[in-house]
Amino acid sequence: MNIFLNYKKCSTCVNAKKWLEKENIEFLDRQIVENRPSVEELKTYIKKSGLPLKKFFNTSGILYRELNMKEKFLTLSEDELLEILASNGMLVKRPLLILENDVLIGFKEVEWEKKLKNKSE
Repeated sequence: MNIFLNYKKCSTCVNAKKWLEKENIEFLDRQIVENRPSVEELKTYIKKSGLPLKKFFNTSGILYRELNMKEKFLTLSEDELLEILASNGMLVKRPLLILENDVLIGFKEVEWEKKLKNKSE
């Protein structure tokens, strides 16, 4: 089952959820603040996606700036960064759609359509 990690007050997440429903794509709806991903889950997501850790951070978020994460990326280890990312759902880039063999970060309809439609055909 696909896992849709989102934040209900995020307009991009709302649009992604509507798109998933319209396309009849099944998913488990998981609120990222109340049920944030663990370090182990994040490690799995990063490995599945093939993307660098930084792509999983909400770099435009207030908390990212308040914690001065841009500087911390220069000095902290990957394990330390993962601990920080897992500590607060607002630090995680959203929405995240966890597929069997892939992870989609942020909602780009064309990209999602390509990955999800090709999979179902």
